[in-house]
Amino acid sequence: MEKILTLQVTIFLLVAAGFAVKRLGMIGPQGQKNMNDLVIYVILPCNILHAFMSSPVEGRLGYYLEVLLISIGIQVFCVLYGRIAFREEPEGRNKCLRYGTICSNAGFLGNPIAEGIYGAEGLVLASIYLIPQRIMMWTSGLAVFSGTTNRKATIKKVLTHPCIVMSELGLLMMLTGWKLPSGLTGAVDALGNCNTAMSMMVVGMILADIDLKDFWDTTVAKFTFHRLIVIPGVVYVICRFLPLDRNAFGICVLLAAMPAGATTSILAEKYGVDSPFATKMVIFSTLLSLPTICMWSMLL
Repeated sequence: MEKILTLQVTIFLLVAAGFAVKRLGMIGPQGQKNMNDLVIYVILPCNILHAFMSSPVEGRLGYYLEVLLISIGIQVFCVLYGRIAFREEPEGRNKCLRYGTICSNAGFLGNPIAEGIYGAEGLVLASIYLIPQRIMMWTSGLAVFSGTTNRKATIKKVLTHPCIVMSELGLLMMLTGWKLPSGLTGAVDALGNCNTAMSMMVVGMILADIDLKDFWDTTVAKFTFHRLIVIPGVVYVICRFLPLDRNAFGICVLLAAMPAGATTSILAEKYGVDSPFATKMVIFSTLLSLPTICMWSMLL
């Protein structure tokens, strides 16, 4: 419990640092975008590869497959749940709410939390858990906003996403026993170790862009309750009846309890679909995820 609470305090302070940096004008919109891209395309992939290199494979393939299958089931459930829970909302809000239900911020928030609580093994499990979500992000998720999908472009985007490429490379290295040269390993480790600090500071910068006076929205509060309480609650109940390893069980519940992904507001703006509402979804659910993640951690 002390470790969980310490991690929560650390994350909160890193978020506060990012908030202060943005509010004090030390970094502008373009700098924030560059940091966001740096985390997604460089630091997080290195962090994932580092986790795979640090985790033993002996007797664990079935263990990893369990997490992958549960994650696929959760994604299917989220697609159906979003359609049902928000079917009465206006079209623009409906699209944002459905996407936010499908695509959580499990990459930014989930990876450092999984690593902090369960160590390198937790990060490997989180990386495997996130493979179906990243695929859904560029298929079903994108279709929510655009109405159509270009299959060729979608497949290319999924297969070439750095996080998925590193997950595939990490699995290959685990299966074959192949290792990177020592100098390259050191560089991957050094970049990967920046993940928690950089990710949480980016979240803090997002928080700094919202005017708290216009922040409250009943629909956003409803979404946050579904995203942070109901969905992980369903996963918790179902997984309790499955013969899962304790760590796999914990990872599946915790990553199901993550807030809306930042891509919700990015895609909403790109397709002209109520981006202010989408941004409030991301910020409000991210703020409230700090106590709810702690609650789920204590329960687990």
